[in-house]
Amino acid sequence: MNRALTTALIGIGTAQALKIPITYVKTKEWDWSQLIQTGGMPSSHSAGVSALAAYIALKRGLSAIDFAVSSVFGAVVMYDAMGIRRAAGEIAIEVNDLDEQVERLARQHPGLYHARRRKALKERLGHLPIEVLGGALLGVAVGAFSYLVEQSNK
Repeated sequence: MNRALTTALIGIGTAQALKIPITYVKTKEWDWSQLIQTGGMPSSHSAGVSALAAYIALKRGLSAIDFAVSSVFGAVVMYDAMGIRRAAGEIAIEVNDLDEQVERLARQHPGLYHARRRKALKERLGHLPIEVLGGALLGVAVGAFSYLVEQSNK
């Protein structure tokens, strides 16, 4: 079994599972769909790449090439989650709002026709910086825990 891969997947799964109680604290409703949703606290992308990098750093050392690769990969993933994916989510919010506004206008002016979108664009795509940080810290903890468990089994 590939321990590094397993560690990264556990980081992702743990982050996704934690979204359920965190959402409950905010909304007072259990939302089990959080297990498969993008966005939110903590970032599962950040948790996965950070768990991988932390495990490799402890296992191989900071000078290892695979640590360098996993760290650069992780930085790109986290930057993307806060940047491009978040911006796409903000654009989706604006498009959904615009669709509602045009529909209201069309109702007020009988000669104006507007076909409402069947499905709103998904708005929760990216992450706030605090969500990325939360995922990264969770990932480092998962990576360190995985390494320590491995060492105790030797």
